[in-house]
Amino acid sequence: MTQASEFVLGVDAGGTKTLLAIADRSGAVQFCTQGPTLDPTGSPVWTREVERLVDSAAVYMPRVRGAALGLPFFGEIETISQAQRDICAAQFSMKHEVVNDVQVAFDGAFAGRGGVLLLAGTGSMAWAGDGSGVDIRVGGWGDAFGDEGSAYWIGREALSEAARALDGRGPDIEFAHALLHGLRLVEADLIGWSYAEATRRSRIAGVAKLVSEIAAVNETARSILERAGDRLYEHAKAGFERSGLPESAEWSYAGGVFSSEVVLGRLISRLGRAPTPPLLPPIGGALLRAAHLSGWATDAAWAGSLATSLKCDSLA
Repeated sequence: MTQASEFVLGVDAGGTKTLLAIADRSGAVQFCTQGPTLDPTGSPVWTREVERLVDSAAVYMPRVRGAALGLPFFGEIETISQAQRDICAAQFSMKHEVVNDVQVAFDGAFAGRGGVLLLAGTGSMAWAGDGSGVDIRVGGWGDAFGDEGSAYWIGREALSEAARALDGRGPDIEFAHALLHGLRLVEADLIGWSYAEATRRSRIAGVAKLVSEIAAVNETARSILERAGDRLYEHAKAGFERSGLPESAEWSYAGGVFSSEVVLGRLISRLGRAPTPPLLPPIGGALLRAAHLSGWATDAAWAGSLATSLKCDSLA
């Protein structure tokens, strides 16, 4: 790090993990680290985790010119949003901006262009915009009565199907046994496992990966993933309609649910075209937003340098 080095900082905090990255004026990532979720509804120590992440980057902080933080639940519940503003104001003395975590995913996917971004990680949401800064949000109502198509939704549906089969109310006992085997549980332990308060949301969301694996040989698992794709299609359709974007406009995606070929294939079938691959992952969107906030020139070459740098980092 030279005497004249300047940096921007980005944070992408999802439902299960958080990434913090620092990039220089060339778009090269100089530092990246990972921590647990900063979800204020699921982590009682989220404020300490913010402090720990900042401390891990202490050597860079005096030369960070701008920071953008994509945080879960920001802009959704005012008391939570204010707490998030307060902790970030205490930790970041430079220019900084706190936005919803789906906003930085949108920023990364389209890098200034318009389109519809489907986010399906622990939760789910669609973010639609025409590139001018006027954005429409669809979904994101939370796991109590929303987040359809998300990893949590998939996990909850799978556990429900398994419970029905174990009771004799559902037909696919093989699916139930495969799920229990994958979770390394016996039937008697399932309730206790699923209601572990400290990790309940992330535990249930984690079942989605197992469902995707079972889907290769089981129709019940495949059906759950196809229904997830249908629910995400509803998000996308509403995003196009409410934003005024033409149906032929680009769509893209972010989040672990899209590692499922079944979910992605269902969406391609329903939307009638393949997605535009995200130019940058969500952490790249946060860095891009921080660079704009700092007044840096962020042309296509800069974004390309950032994309290349992030691909070389396993945390991206």
